[in-house]
Amino acid sequence: MKRALLLLAASGAALAAAHAQTPPHTEPETETRPIGEVVVTGVRTATDVRHLPMTVAVVGRKRIEHDGGASLLPLLTEQVPGLFTTGRGVLGYGVSGGAAGQMSLRGIGGPAQAGTPTTAMLVLIDGHPQYMGLMGHPIADACQSLLAERVEVVRGPASVLYGSNAMGGVINIVTRRAERDGVHTDADLGYGSWNTLQAEVSNRVRAGRFTSAAGASYARTDGHRARMGFEQYGGYLRLGYRIADAWSATADANITHFNASNPGPVTAPIFDNDQRITRGAASVAVENRYEKTSGAVSLFCNWGRHRIDDGHAADEAPLDYRFGSRDRMAGISAYQSVQLFRGNRLTAGIDLFRFGGEAWNRYIAGERKGERDELADKTLYETAAYVDFRQQLAPWLTFDAGLRADRHSHVGTEWVPQAGLSAHLPRAVELKASAAKGFRYPTIREMYMFPPQNPDLRPERLWSYELSFSQRLTRPGLDYGVNIFFIDGENLILRVPVDGRPANINSGRIRNAGVEGQIGWQCDASWRLDANYSYLHMKYPVLAAPEHKLYAGAQFVRRRWNVSTGVQYVAGLRTALAAAGSGSDTEEEFVLWNLRCTFRASRAVSLWVRGENLLAQRYEINAGFPMPRATVMAGLNLHM
Repeated sequence: MKRALLLLAASGAALAAAHAQTPPHTEPETETRPIGEVVVTGVRTATDVRHLPMTVAVVGRKRIEHDGGASLLPLLTEQVPGLFTTGRGVLGYGVSGGAAGQMSLRGIGGPAQAGTPTTAMLVLIDGHPQYMGLMGHPIADACQSLLAERVEVVRGPASVLYGSNAMGGVINIVTRRAERDGVHTDADLGYGSWNTLQAEVSNRVRAGRFTSAAGASYARTDGHRARMGFEQYGGYLRLGYRIADAWSATADANITHFNASNPGPVTAPIFDNDQRITRGAASVAVENRYEKTSGAVSLFCNWGRHRIDDGHAADEAPLDYRFGSRDRMAGISAYQSVQLFRGNRLTAGIDLFRFGGEAWNRYIAGERKGERDELADKTLYETAAYVDFRQQLAPWLTFDAGLRADRHSHVGTEWVPQAGLSAHLPRAVELKASAAKGFRYPTIREMYMFPPQNPDLRPERLWSYELSFSQRLTRPGLDYGVNIFFIDGENLILRVPVDGRPANINSGRIRNAGVEGQIGWQCDASWRLDANYSYLHMKYPVLAAPEHKLYAGAQFVRRRWNVSTGVQYVAGLRTALAAAGSGSDTEEEFVLWNLRCTFRASRAVSLWVRGENLLAQRYEINAGFPMPRATVMAGLNLHM
């Protein structure tokens, strides 16, 4: 901690030097957040965040652009208290064995044990779920910065509105749109350590009733270890048309493809562990927005194609088969929100999901060459209806309650309630209290694929209780808040020995408690300081959920310069869990120092440089996968 504070002081001194050499300021360029920020993720329709009982964190486009990373996940780990994502290299997360990109919020969502994916954190793109039909988890490499106008993170269960997998929380990527008339094009190119290249171009058009946004990206790296190369292609397209004053229609599609290699843990290297993954999503929506009612109907589909060589040890022969799978998911979501009387808002909706896929091993050599072993070919359904009722009981007090009835074609019906109060007090003080149930249905992988499968699994369930306090003062530009939470859950699906063989059983428990805090201070027109901290106590520990996570940063913006620096401290991060009675867990503690600088050379050209882990810390997040030491990237942005 002392080292982290010293680094922050040194960073501030460097920024102060930049301040002293810069001409007087004329106009601030930092992104400011007004009191009463509007979000969509908490209740489907655009709502003042002050009236929501849950905690929603927002990371905007200016912050995303300045960060400059190809993936959103490292930035979210910095900016959102309680959220943590795993990593294994300078670029790319991969899937299957040795993969990173597991996400957890308050200890929920990430792996309860090694080798399990993120299935209790829901990733959305414009409100549409992104998890795989067979495995039930999102593809971390599809969380691309290129897509995002902003990211909204619900910190806590959101199962009433979003159903299964929203047990720990929701990450909603809101895609980019054209906000003003004309044609606007941006391009970004960067190169850095380990032959890492990232490039992207985006275009936005607004002409009368028509809008469009399109983009394409490419990224690659040799990796900081042998046999750890990564290459990714991505693109998206969004079209919009305002049919009438209160009606609009949109259509969008996005796709990502990556080729990844996994060298395995340093203690047990793997050869030829290569992956070729393609994921895509498309949707069509019609939205209405009147003075007292608004809603939407949307149809979406996700698809995936996965080709994986699981690799072999140095003293083993190459595998004579390859794993393959096709994922599919489609759905219809509809909701309507109406103001029945003064201070009231009632939202009702339905969700119809169809998900599944097929998986196989195809032989490429030996006597069975050309044959295929079927592993799974399943399709399941989920049907749900929900209602959310919000009532302003007094000018300073809002009550919210919701209920969801959710039916799974194999598991059965789950009832999901939530309730909360929001108090709006003098001096822009907000007090909130909430209680919410979260749940997750078992996936096709857990029920039907691979030796631990168990078709009799039941849903995972938890209750989350939260109290929060926040205040935003326009003078002196200070905003801060504190959250206290307690989570109690049961029926976690774990692999345990049954009659000498591993089996998936609903035998796990959750009992987490913690505190989160954040503060931001707009010192003057040029300087902003911000920090956040989260403490997590877990009675039943899991991997990849740190006990302590602290981030402290400073940003300086004046005329042509935008410079930011931050220190992240992580402690109590379990990378391996000890077997019962066989010692203690393996834990990591580390301090990361990052620095980012952008110089606007002209109205159309900006130059940037980014340094990460500048202390060259040695640490691991995934056991056996040492993270890269100091890395540097530099490049340019074009704005046309």
